[in-house]
Amino acid sequence: MKKFIAILIAAAFAASAGSAFAAAHAGAQAKDEKKMEKKDEMKKDAKKDEMKKHDKKDEMKHEKKAEKKDEMKKAEKKEEKKDAKK
Repeated sequence: MKKFIAILIAAAFAASAGSAFAAAHAGAQAKDEKKMEKKDEMKKDAKKDEMKKHDKKDEMKHEKKAEKKDEMKKAEKKEEKKDAKK
């Protein structure tokens, strides 16, 4: 009978310790998932910022090209006017 009671006590302790251990790990997983979600959001934000930077760079390039084209047209018109005067 003593052995039976000892087995019951050991089983109760094992069950409570096991459930506490499992609960501790389940909580840790939830924290990790939250961290991963934050990291994913940060990565998405970083990608958006990077895309905005690239868009701005592209706009700047297009503006510079447009300015150069305008300058070339103005220079051509000046040359045509000079040629017409001669």
